[in-house]
Amino acid sequence: MRIKINGNEEIIEKPLSLAELAGLKNISPEKAVIEHNLRITAKEEWPKIILKENDNVEIVSFLGGGEKWKIS
Repeated sequence: MRIKINGNEEIIEKPLSLAELAGLKNISPEKAVIEHNLRITAKEEWPKIILKENDNVEIVSFLGGGEKWKIS
């Protein structure tokens, strides 16, 4: 299945939740925000949102030590 993550098309083999995707990308829920199809999602919703064909995901991670954020 094809999805876009931060503007880049990726292929995933099976449906994943946002929580599973964050885990695969080594994204800490405490330090990230995920936008799913133009909607910012609450971290509590991540396990319930299952990715589908052509979904669009934007992930922003926050870092300490002078660099405030990065796009994962």
